[in-house]
Amino acid sequence: MAIYLGNLSVTEMQARTGVTFPAELLTYLNENRWEKASNVPKGKWHCFDIPFMLIAGDMDTAQMIYDHLKPLTKSFKQPMQIGISDLA
Repeated sequence: MAIYLGNLSVTEMQARTGVTFPAELLTYLNENRWEKASNVPKGKWHCFDIPFMLIAGDMDTAQMIYDHLKPLTKSFKQPMQIGISDLA
């Protein structure tokens, strides 16, 4: 059984990674954050502190976030995983 802790904001995610996310992604993330730790719906996301993992509500959302972050990953202070909610 996996244990996930935390509910990181966009600002906290940027602080953990050490990079500033692109403006388009920032707007999307700020408008579509899911506060609950489970059952993330399509188009929404939730980011855990431990492990440092963003859960997207569907593959399209995960892919869009990944596509925006991929060019920045070499500058990340620590890796961030991206996963899909069990609802997908």
